[in-house]
Amino acid sequence: MTISTSSLTLEAFLKLPETKPASEFIDGKVIQKPMPQGEHSLLQGTLCETINQQAKAAKVAMAFPELRCTVAGRSIVPDVAVFRWSRIPRQPSGRIANRFTIHPDWSIEILSPEQSQTRVLGNLLHCAQQGTELGWLLDPEEETVLVVWSDQRVQLLRGDVPLPVLTDINLSLTADQLFGWLMV
Repeated sequence: MTISTSSLTLEAFLKLPETKPASEFIDGKVIQKPMPQGEHSLLQGTLCETINQQAKAAKVAMAFPELRCTVAGRSIVPDVAVFRWSRIPRQPSGRIANRFTIHPDWSIEILSPEQSQTRVLGNLLHCAQQGTELGWLLDPEEETVLVVWSDQRVQLLRGDVPLPVLTDINLSLTADQLFGWLMV
């Protein structure tokens, strides 16, 4: 759902109360994300758990579900945002910061049935322009993963082809394995 807000600034948007599901600020417009459903929730939760099992304990990176990232005029909420350990924003006390005003190192989006693939891909490309190393757009219906590289090159992967992950994360995963999680 898009809310017409021609005079709303990013600063004003960030002062608004959070919505459920989350709203994003893209090109001066407030766009509410669709409510996650079963496949989306299972993929998101399992991805965060799987990435964190490999990366968090080793203090290499951490995966966050539904984390607002505000950078270069946009405020988006990737389904999974992965940050290298050294880039996780912290308060002076060492505790994690509440606001992330930097791009994720790896941004993962899971396409919902009523969601615009172009809009979601646009968010991944925007992240790549800001320095995100890797983006994934998972399409559960097609069982494909669109990979967005840091140079904004896009690659379509499916089947048993290994999916790229951030360097230093010891994780081997294919689209078949990822979408196999949907069988319960």
